[in-house]
Amino acid sequence: MQEILSVQDLNVHFNTSTGVVKVLNGISFQQSESQIYCVVGENGSGKTTLALAIMGLLPETAKIVSGSISFLGVDLINSTDTGMRSMRGSDISMVFQDARAALNPVLTIGKQLEEAMLAHNTMSKQSIRSYSQEILSELGLAGPNKILHSYPFELSGGMCQRVMLAISLVNNPKLLIADELTSALDVTVQADVLDRLKALCRDLGTAILFISHDFGVVANMAHQVGVLYSGTLVESAPVVDLYSKPTHPYTAAMIDALPRLDDPNKKLTSLKGNAPSLNELSWNCPFLPRCNKATLICRAEPRPLISEVRPDHRVACYNPLSFVD
Repeated sequence: MQEILSVQDLNVHFNTSTGVVKVLNGISFQQSESQIYCVVGENGSGKTTLALAIMGLLPETAKIVSGSISFLGVDLINSTDTGMRSMRGSDISMVFQDARAALNPVLTIGKQLEEAMLAHNTMSKQSIRSYSQEILSELGLAGPNKILHSYPFELSGGMCQRVMLAISLVNNPKLLIADELTSALDVTVQADVLDRLKALCRDLGTAILFISHDFGVVANMAHQVGVLYSGTLVESAPVVDLYSKPTHPYTAAMIDALPRLDDPNKKLTSLKGNAPSLNELSWNCPFLPRCNKATLICRAEPRPLISEVRPDHRVACYNPLSFVD
């Protein structure tokens, strides 16, 4: 399959009043067409910063210190503003976490869909209106004509989320970044939207970078999963491997904390301690203070590069959990 996105050794720092905050540290992964790559992690682990770095929308206080981001062979970090604008909304689209805040409050939904289409295409008013109604209906929004004449404040949070998804899909992007897409949706609507995304990936070859903190949603969506902890990608693996053979102690602890329908008597275990503050990260593994597998080398050596323990399964750990294949 064609490689769509390549992120290599990405380091992003923020300059704040309290000093430099190292939000992303050495992030590396690749994504191919028709692949759903899920980035999972706690709040504050750097998931949204990763998405904004790819989109070229980092705030002025942020700086990409080193690394590369390549989209279909195009260097996104060194692209001009004009070049990035031509790709955003066309080749690369993003659904933002707070959909209501991302929508323009003084424009109708129809006008915002129209702007998204006309920014990259030449279409008649009738074609725009027809396609807008069609895509809103496909995303499960009843009364699409009424919604086109509505303002964001007249819609629920879940409806705004689906409208944002519609805006991001109108130009059939090659890469869709979904940041906590299902956070404002009830369970029934969530399942429907996820099914539509998987169909989009399967039928059109769209690559989806899916960002979430919900391990259940990730298990349902992903082909490949990257686990982010305090700005570091600690594990990356095919979804079945990750859930059946978690190799990093943090991943294993997160999965141990999940309830299971097939084991209702399972004792849930909690992970003691808290993730370190990003402006207080040391040079070694960020999980070290909470790790029950730490050895002397973990304290004496810099944090390791991700090493391959199985095909397509990489882990950033000197003492990973082992499984018999």
